[in-house]
Amino acid sequence: MSIKVKQLTKVYGNQKALNNVSFKVDKPQVVGFLGPNGAGKSTMMKILTTYLSATEGQAEVNGFDVNDNSKEVQQSVGYLPEHNPLYLDMYVKEYLFFNAQIYKVKKSRIEEIIELTGLTPEAHKTIGQLSKGYRQRVGLACVLLHDPDVLILDEPTTGLDPNQLVDIRNLIKTIGKEKTVFLSTHIMQEVEAMCDRVIIINKGEIVADKKLQALREGKDQIVVVEFDYRVEDAFLKNLPKVKSVVNTHDFVYEITFNSTEDMRSHVFDFAHDNQLKILQLNQKNASLESLFRELTS
Repeated sequence: MSIKVKQLTKVYGNQKALNNVSFKVDKPQVVGFLGPNGAGKSTMMKILTTYLSATEGQAEVNGFDVNDNSKEVQQSVGYLPEHNPLYLDMYVKEYLFFNAQIYKVKKSRIEEIIELTGLTPEAHKTIGQLSKGYRQRVGLACVLLHDPDVLILDEPTTGLDPNQLVDIRNLIKTIGKEKTVFLSTHIMQEVEAMCDRVIIINKGEIVADKKLQALREGKDQIVVVEFDYRVEDAFLKNLPKVKSVVNTHDFVYEITFNSTEDMRSHVFDFAHDNQLKILQLNQKNASLESLFRELTS
């Protein structure tokens, strides 16, 4: 068992950040820990990495109790906090060598990790010269140096541009084939792209714990499309198997279909027939979206 949490509670003054939380995570898998801001995601991660102590309850990581065996937990976990702490004046290799010495890792491991995380083109630069995406790569390289079995990542894709998002998502998915990755986010698309399972927390309590595949088996799907011109909702409702159409903002529409077929091709044909240009066309998991909204609103 990679992570085991039993009846965990954390109280700050008069406020319960976590209230009697329990769950288990096996290896290997990527688990998305979802919730709105202030739900308790970061507090849970800080307890699992021994940065905070729980008020009540138990937590184990890799079989080590976070209170009784904190040093062993720290040695067996890779933790990337939301605000990635880096020494900006250090060179990439210099920073990784510094951390390798702390973990007593062989110097040859540094080159392996640089290649794995795609840092090779930027390895000669100082961290302060890097883009946000490459700084996140440095953070991930650091947590992978000592080859931990469990990675705990707090909002690892925040602030990345679309190209950087794809790279970091692919890296996390690759890591998740061999290790346990426990990552927090409040962005549904990140869960869709990376995770095998989703745990939803709201106001300090677990409100859902489901395999993503089970959520994908629902018939409803949401297609998000942005045209170059405004379209009347009534025209979009003429598409096959449409349940609802919502104009979220400007020329962006969320179309809910009741079908297991990928309905993006129908939206594309609609745009072509009506001489519209598509600026974006994405698919969402309607079950996950509606579940999250229902449980956290």
